[in-house]
Amino acid sequence: MDQDMHTLPALGWSPFFGEQVEADERHLVPMRVATVHRSRMTAQAVEGVVRLDLSGRMKTTDFAVGDWVLVEPDTHVVVRGLERHALLQRKTEGARGPQLIAANVDTLFIVTSCNDDFNPARLERYLALANEAQTDPVIVLTKIDKVADVAPFEAQAAALQRGLPVVAVNAKTPEAIAMLMPWCSAGRTVALVGSSGVGKSTLLNTLADKTGEAAQLIGGIREVDDKGRHTTTSRSLHAIAGGGWVIDTPGIRTLHVSDLAHGLDVLFAEITELAPACRFRDCTHAHEPGCAILAAVARGEIDAARLDRWRKLSDENTANTPDPRGARR
Repeated sequence: MDQDMHTLPALGWSPFFGEQVEADERHLVPMRVATVHRSRMTAQAVEGVVRLDLSGRMKTTDFAVGDWVLVEPDTHVVVRGLERHALLQRKTEGARGPQLIAANVDTLFIVTSCNDDFNPARLERYLALANEAQTDPVIVLTKIDKVADVAPFEAQAAALQRGLPVVAVNAKTPEAIAMLMPWCSAGRTVALVGSSGVGKSTLLNTLADKTGEAAQLIGGIREVDDKGRHTTTSRSLHAIAGGGWVIDTPGIRTLHVSDLAHGLDVLFAEITELAPACRFRDCTHAHEPGCAILAAVARGEIDAARLDRWRKLSDENTANTPDPRGARR
């Protein structure tokens, strides 16, 4: 790494974390979790990458890449983790609890390619996830060199949420760094999410200036179904050439909605804001008389397909939220 990155603030440390350190913990060393595997973890420290050991009943599944931990300086034993300012997590089938994706992420790069992978309904799921974690989302369109006109993809993506930044890049070129640099400044952390084969590994290699053996493996696209092959198999933290940090994640084929009521409200703000005008407080916006949402659809102010997707995600969120009273409001 650059010498300029050998400081805690350069790693993403802020007063939010410093205020959590007790007086009797001043001898402990703050480190940032860089990789999490089933039986081992590594962390990025000021002096470089170190392997961590866990104390007591700690498990690797308790930690996410991007977490800050306090570590014994001589043994590299983790004493405790610090509170996160943001956590990306998802529900997985059959699991007792949510799967941790990444912690302390400032911006989520939702990566999708300009081909059959582009799916507004799937992108909305990622956006709800980012909104709930209070992480700023950015749609990153890749493989723009494969289409004659990227404008339709940009327009569809921008319409998914108010004020949503959309950036179209060729992930193989240095220009991609300049276009994404507003979110990648020193001490800032971005995470890459998206389906397999959309160019996340290529984008990571460009942002982190990884070449040769250091580069992430890149998989091709199967011509038969235009689907990508999994190349990233675990989450990891990497330095960005401009001073920030990027967390790479494996491709996610299925993203279940659970406990994302706030995230959905932000995503579908045009529906959320108009709903109080409905005649009935518990209006489902499906058939009730006096429904302000259906009236807006009839006037062409709200897209009917988008209302259908809101209804599907809201129902899924209510069914999956582990609370007998239903989804949080």
